[in-house]
Amino acid sequence: MTIENPRQLFELLLGEARQRAEHLKPALQELSQTVDDVDIRESLEARIFVADKILDTLEQCLKLTGARAVTLTESFHDVFIEECRKTLAQIGSPIGRRLFILAKANQLIHLRIAEYTVVIECCEMTGYRGVRVLLETCRADDISFIRMIKRLMRNIVEGNGAASSAAQMHSERLN
Repeated sequence: MTIENPRQLFELLLGEARQRAEHLKPALQELSQTVDDVDIRESLEARIFVADKILDTLEQCLKLTGARAVTLTESFHDVFIEECRKTLAQIGSPIGRRLFILAKANQLIHLRIAEYTVVIECCEMTGYRGVRVLLETCRADDISFIRMIKRLMRNIVEGNGAASSAAQMHSERLN
């Protein structure tokens, strides 16, 4: 496809965003299956649920613009998950594994936010103001999830710190 104007670029980017959103769901599902922490698993599963809503919203954007989803030749998410599997196999600490999974989910969602930001800016150039509103809701859902990840990471680190302090105090009492 030859891109000759901003509208065609917008349609291409929107189509790619829709395809990547579809590929994100299995990546998050795999991450949720590798974690032993109930809070993290529930948070990832909630984001997977929201993924369906986001896909529906992106489908509506495609419908409103006349654009269509594009076929991506390779899935970044497949490569990303394979690398996660390799690294996760090398992490022995349960806390380290939890933090790693959250960090990787954080990276995936930040990429989505960046993609929405670019497509939203293209909406301004092409006049699709209604589509912009829909895309803003997709981005807002992802920003909300990033906040949840940060809280979970903080709780893990603070909880680990408290556990270490308690173990150290107990050890000192014994001596």
